[in-house]
Amino acid sequence: MQFVSRAQWGARPSRYELTRIGSTRGVKIHYEGTYVPEGLARPEAHGQCASRVRTIQASHLANPKEDYSDIAYNAVVCPHGHVYEGRGAHRKTGANGTGPLNLVHYAVCAMVGDKGLTTPTDAQLGGLRDAIEWLRRSGNAGDEIKGHKDGHATACPGPALYAWVQRGAPRPGGATPPKPQPGYEPFPGADWFRRAPRSAVVTAMGKRLVAEGCSAYATGPGPQWTDADRRSYQRWQKRLGYSGTAADGWPGPTSWAALKVPKV
Repeated sequence: MQFVSRAQWGARPSRYELTRIGSTRGVKIHYEGTYVPEGLARPEAHGQCASRVRTIQASHLANPKEDYSDIAYNAVVCPHGHVYEGRGAHRKTGANGTGPLNLVHYAVCAMVGDKGLTTPTDAQLGGLRDAIEWLRRSGNAGDEIKGHKDGHATACPGPALYAWVQRGAPRPGGATPPKPQPGYEPFPGADWFRRAPRSAVVTAMGKRLVAEGCSAYATGPGPQWTDADRRSYQRWQKRLGYSGTAADGWPGPTSWAALKVPKV
């Protein structure tokens, strides 16, 4: 998961305190519903995506009719598959149409429009799945995946995205995370590492990275996740043939399964 926090994309503070929710039935998928330039999907255009999220937030905050407290969505996904934190997990959305609808599902928006860029990229569909799974892990979202139009009179999320939702929102190519292997630590989730955990699992991972010749440690490894762990893991990703943003040092389910971290 290529996660971009509010601080990283330059979010403005909420106008007032967001409503906390414990869980939802699931996630609803949205699109922008306006013109999105086709060129935004080009790899070299990714630098424009954070600015676009800021623009979406600014337009929501400037909407006197809706009186939004913040960007309406819990997350926004760009054509390059990056997940931008919106209101975040355990926060009531403002995007599903009514107060009751906003309580029962989170809202994830794809940078896709009704003109221009109307078909999501494979990377974007993967990012939408990442966002859904993040909200399940971190926000106690249920299994339902619906479109904005389910239960509310709107064209959102558009024909292409809605057809994907109706197919069960599959990852491109039908890829599924590998199943846990007996005797090895199951993947604890990408967000777990981003919270800088302190755990014997981190030590076990580090020892495996050392054994594979991927150490970037000056001392250790130890139980506290540090930048040395991330740099070591990045070496492991490159050993597996990953490159670019796929070799960012943050563990993912496939590379984790290949590392075979023994149970602690």
